[in-house]
Amino acid sequence: MTTSAAVPAGSEDATTAKGTVTDRLVEANGRYAAAFTDPGMDARPVLHVAVVACMDARLDLHAALGLELGDCHTIRNAGGVVTDDVIRSLTISQRALGTRSIVLIHHTGCGLESLTEEFRHELEMEVGQRPSWAVESFRDVDQDVRQSMQRVRTSPFLPHTDDVRGFVFDVRSGLLREVDPA
Repeated sequence: MTTSAAVPAGSEDATTAKGTVTDRLVEANGRYAAAFTDPGMDARPVLHVAVVACMDARLDLHAALGLELGDCHTIRNAGGVVTDDVIRSLTISQRALGTRSIVLIHHTGCGLESLTEEFRHELEMEVGQRPSWAVESFRDVDQDVRQSMQRVRTSPFLPHTDDVRGFVFDVRSGLLREVDPA
């Protein structure tokens, strides 16, 4: 599967015959903006839900969940793990913008399953500074979903923790499998 911004096979970096990938994205935005009409929405999600998911490029969350523009807040990071910054975003989403439900989505074949905290040490050796953030790698995707649900449910900053559910998205079938929080 390719997209309009895809880099041709065999490219070694982000430069193509037509410029950088970023140049192609900016050109695509120009075409988008030419046909754009203001949908008249505000920042409050219509469905009052926030989705926290991995940044993996294989996850088309809106298509997989049947969502339209304006339906949800989407928060993505490596692994879809609930970090302090995710709690920050969820807190703003709930307290300032009216969301009540939280859906957590990890996926099969996640790159964080092959990393370890050694990655931070390697970065420190390369650049001379240890990252202040944790890699948040994991070996068991279900257990990491449970841990993420627990982090959300126990956060003192989130007033709505009664509808928090976690899932694993299968990148081969496209199906979600719910994870029992127990």
